[in-house]
Amino acid sequence: MTTNEFETFLKQYPTYEKTESIDALRKKDYSRLDRGEHIYLDYTGGGIYAESQIQKHHQLLHENVFGNPHSSNPTSLAATEAVESTREYILKFFNADPDEYLAIFTANASGALKLIGESYPFSNGRYLLTFDNHNSVNGIREFAHARGANVTYIPVMLPEMRVDESQLNLELAQPSKSGHNLFAFPAQSNFSSVKHPLEWIEQAHAHGWDVLLDAAAYVPTNKLDLSQVKPDFVPVSFYKIFGYPTGLGALIARKSALAKLHRPWFAGGTITVASVQGDKYYLADGAAAFEDGTLDYLNIPAIEIGLKHIESIGYDVISERVKTLTGWLLQNLTQMKHSTGEPLVRLFGPNSTEGRGGAVTVNFTIRTAKLSIIVLSKAKPTRSTSPCGQAASATPVPARLLSASRALNLMSASPNPATKTASPLTTSACVLTASLQAR
Repeated sequence: MTTNEFETFLKQYPTYEKTESIDALRKKDYSRLDRGEHIYLDYTGGGIYAESQIQKHHQLLHENVFGNPHSSNPTSLAATEAVESTREYILKFFNADPDEYLAIFTANASGALKLIGESYPFSNGRYLLTFDNHNSVNGIREFAHARGANVTYIPVMLPEMRVDESQLNLELAQPSKSGHNLFAFPAQSNFSSVKHPLEWIEQAHAHGWDVLLDAAAYVPTNKLDLSQVKPDFVPVSFYKIFGYPTGLGALIARKSALAKLHRPWFAGGTITVASVQGDKYYLADGAAAFEDGTLDYLNIPAIEIGLKHIESIGYDVISERVKTLTGWLLQNLTQMKHSTGEPLVRLFGPNSTEGRGGAVTVNFTIRTAKLSIIVLSKAKPTRSTSPCGQAASATPVPARLLSASRALNLMSASPNPATKTASPLTTSACVLTASLQAR
């Protein structure tokens, strides 16, 4: 981006300058990107960890000895203290009242969702969900079907892919009278990046529904305050937020909702007593009843380190950087035309930054004399999630796509020509499908 182009950018997005701390952060904590000449475009698959996170975690392991928390020796007590400190910090980070909510450790958001699906009392009830849920939320319907629940989808409407609220209101007003009712929706769509109204939570509660809020795509760039909105179940994956550690997530759940769940089995760590002869068992209290086996007690403390790292940056700064770059990308992509005047891209989702996150999903159409190549891509100026995590294979880029390719590459670098460095919170692109159509 030239100096003149950057000046024009700042006139259009003056709040970008308020996020310059991210450029300094990249030099300090993500310098390996520049050393390796990387342009990282897979924030939909996973965030990049800061070097300071690794250093702090390694120091913790270097200076302490931790044992299995299911024992009671000094090293086990030290591990228990570290795990419970992180559990408490998760609730603090989301401003969740510990008298109302519990944080249950899982392998990821999908693991948290499976925990809900296998344990929720669906018999004679209803499972209501929006079209744009993650597949792990869709998968819960198999548990619902198996227990005789009615499963209903609420469609989204083109072109912005927002939910048909008239139909949502109609369905919410008709809960099952003879069973439990669960309503699931994403705070931010994995596909279109639409941010759905969090007011739906209390609207559903008023009609007797339990609410599952999938926050995995939302919390990497937005503050979720559980003192202001009170969903019953909130699954998250921490590596989506701050990159490290992988393989750890959480189910943040209201205690009153957890009391409705009935686990189909028990495991080590989830019970206080199991009798072989008497064929009986007694579940442990609280979060332990839902945490199978030994927790990843060496990596769990790294979650608290990561959460503090995000707090040091500030959600206001992250959200504003994402908003300005998303606006710039939307503007440039939608202005691209073929020589025939046809749009180069077809946008799926909102064409402005209002009520949307940083994922930009489009069809790129490249026209040649003999064929048209349609590539569905997802560009994302953030650490957030998408339905895919695989890196796209390298393919030759036709000349007519160079302008679009340049736009995506610029998104991965700071527009400021003076810094010549990229932000660690900039862009991801994920190729979802590709097809050839003969002309």
